Formats: sequence, structure tokens, C-alpha cells
Amino acid sequence: MGEVVNPAVKLGILGCASIARKVSRAILLAGAGVELYAIASRSLEKAQEFAKANGFPSSAKVYGSYDELLDDDAVDAVYVPLPTGLHLEWVLKAAAKGKHILLEKPLSLNNEDLDKMVDACESKGLQLMDGTMWMHHPRTERMHKDLQALGDIKEVRSTFSFPAQILFPGFLKNNIRVKAGLDELGALGDIGWYCIRAILWALDYRLPDLVTALPNATINGSGVITACSARMVWIKKNRQDEQDEQEEDETTVATFSCSFHAFMTMHVTVQGTTGALACDDFVIPFSDARAAYRVLSNAGFADMDLTWRLESRDVVVDNEVPQEAAMVREFARIVSGIKRGGGAVERGWHDKAKKTQAVLCAVRDSIAAGYKTISLS
Repeated sequence: MGEVVNPAVKLGILGCASIARKVSRAILLAGAGVELYAIASRSLEKAQEFAKANGFPSSAKVYGSYDELLDDDAVDAVYVPLPTGLHLEWVLKAAAKGKHILLEKPLSLNNEDLDKMVDACESKGLQLMDGTMWMHHPRTERMHKDLQALGDIKEVRSTFSFPAQILFPGFLKNNIRVKAGLDELGALGDIGWYCIRAILWALDYRLPDLVTALPNATINGSGVITACSARMVWIKKNRQDEQDEQEEDETTVATFSCSFHAFMTMHVTVQGTTGALACDDFVIPFSDARAAYRVLSNAGFADMDLTWRLESRDVVVDNEVPQEAAMVREFARIVSGIKRGGGAVERGWHDKAKKTQAVLCAVRDSIAAGYKTISLS
């Protein structure tokens, strides 16, 4: 008997956002397990133009409304790159039609709406996955293994910024990511999401006890955040010793910054008691084919503390396909397993998304409250 070949997951795209160009390419690169099956826009002409410009196969379905695509019973799953303010409506509609969902970040404008989306998917046995592409790069798994050699992690710092007005003239006035009601979380939701996810990833997805926005947020005339920073604290209570004396509490601290105004930076550093890890391009690697990071160790003083030493080990990880194609492969693998009846929803993706959203909303709430500390414990 020949090898059984499982049918490809038929994936449709709701909307012609710029990021959908990258993901449609990723679907084409992902391989035989997934098919770029359909595209929908609010106008048939726009959907046709998008399909032609982005190399869709001639067999791809083209729809002039999102509902038409969702009504296609052949569609197994959808990628949703719509503005965040529209996510709740279309995720609930897609779930009602039995579609698995790959959802662009940020997933929601608030925790309550995300809970509704997750509940709708889980009640129907559907996978919801956020589009955090770097999570699927093989470098990420390799870095996580190296984190184990850093001792107790004491501090994490992450940054994602780009000068929007220089790179994309008109961005700060016209881009959807600075429009209230559509993507009102602005830079915090669009690029701060990556920084928060990196911090949670480094700390095994433990929520911080305290979240405080730093008093440097930039907010446009519509009330949308275009730059901000925040500090998070994890407090580990020590047990009392035999003399019933309380030892000092141990803490882990993380900070992040995100900005539509500053020079392009995508950096994360994790510092432990015995070493550190640093990556200069954690969100989007400098190369599709390979990516690197540094592990630092054996630091110390020398020559009466006049100098100091540090060992640095560069790690390079090859990549078979771009990280966005790896994301599509992973999503399709889960969906395919559920379709065949041998797999199940991987709720870990739901949990990661909800925790990232919780911290993101705490930062927003801290800014709104005049930079007061928000407790998540």
C-alpha cells in the first residue's frame, strides 16, 4: 500500500491588508500541507487585484465579501489581518462557520473580547493562533534551551521601534495603526505585543505581579499610543528561616519600549545570575535563511577591578523556510490533526495569547491612570 497523503488544509484570507501579502507568500512557501485557497475583500475588484499581485494560484477563489468566503464549506481555516477593532465580529462569525483561525496581533482591544473569541473557538473544537511569527523560527527553540544555562533569570529587556514617518511617509496620519476605533492600541498593540511576548517567553509565561507604564508615552490627537515603555516585576516570596526571620524577597524585573518614532530596533536581552543572552533581530531576522544570537558567560573583574572579562558565543541557526511559513506549517499541522480526528486544539496558544493581552492591557490601563502601578497577582 502507498503512503496515505492527507489533504491540504484549505486556507482563506479575510482582507487585503499589507501584512496579508507576507502571509500569502508564506502559505505558498509552506508546502503541500496547506493550500492558498481563497481571498476576500469588501470589493471583488480589490480581491482580484490582490490575488493577481501576490501570485495566487489560478484555482484560488476570489470573493467580494468576507461572508461569502466564510460561507464556502471547503474553507478549513482563515487568516484574519483585519484591524483589531474588527477582530471580535469576524472571529465570532468564522467560529460559527466552523473555521479555524490564524489571527493577526494584537488579538483584541481588551481582555473581555479575547475571552469571548477563545471561548467561541474552544466550544467548537477550533484552533485560534496569534500571528506572532518569531515564535515559530527554529532559533526561538534553540534560544530557549540556552536560557536554561543562565541561572536564575533576573532581568529581561526588549525593544521594538521604527521611525514610521521616515520609512512610510504619512504613516502617523493615515495608517490604520494610528486610528482610534480600529487599532487604538497603536504602537503598544502593533509592536509592543512582540516585546511583551518575548518577556513572557523568557520567563515561562508567568504573569508579572506588577505592571507600571513609564511616564514617557506619546499619544496622538486621537488618543492612540505611538510610543511607550513599561516595567514589570515578579516577586518571589522567600520562606521564613528557622529563627522565623523573613529573608529579603527575590524579584525579577523586565522592561520594554516600543515606538513609531525611534530608530529601527528589534532587540531582546535576558540576564541571569550566570550568563546572558542577546538577540538583535528577534522579531524579523536579518535573513530568511539563517538567524543568530549571542550567549554571554564567564564575566568577571581582573587587574584590581581595572578591567573585566567576558566570553561571548555566537550561535547561528539555519532556517528551511521563512519564519512566517513555519508559522503557517504549524497552524496547518494542528488544523489537519483536528480534521482527521487524531489531534486536538492546542490550548497553549490560547493561553499565551491571553497572557500577552493581559499584560498589554495592564500597560494601557497604567498609562490611562497616570502611570499608576497595575497589579496582576
